[in-house]
Amino acid sequence: MPKYATGRFAKRISDRSGLAFPYNEMVQEWNGSWVHVSEFEPKHPQLEPKYHPADPQSLQYAKPQIIGATVAIGGNLGAKNIFGVKTQTISQFNPIPAPGAFETVTVQTMQPEDRNTDVKINTHLGKPEVIIT
Repeated sequence: MPKYATGRFAKRISDRSGLAFPYNEMVQEWNGSWVHVSEFEPKHPQLEPKYHPADPQSLQYAKPQIIGATVAIGGNLGAKNIFGVKTQTISQFNPIPAPGAFETVTVQTMQPEDRNTDVKINTHLGKPEVIIT
């Protein structure tokens, strides 16, 4: 095995500052640079973050909650239909099948009827009464 000199009188150039320092006072940083002990900077902890597993989001054997309450729904749900169905026929130009071709499209829409009537819905759910006008 080879023997190395002790370096008592040797000098080494710092990779950070470029100054000459005694060989025995030089240390190696985490990135491989040789620097004097006064210039040494340890590796920052954020360069090697700790492992944090993901938080659990759901249960393994989940089951929906069963509610044992009985709700009586009664009363009259009387509402008049205030919407009418309107059918429209539209002719539009369609250049894809043949140039200058027209196609007819039938569209049904719901539109409120012209009569002004109040809509009243009475429901009884236990004691409260809801009236929508």
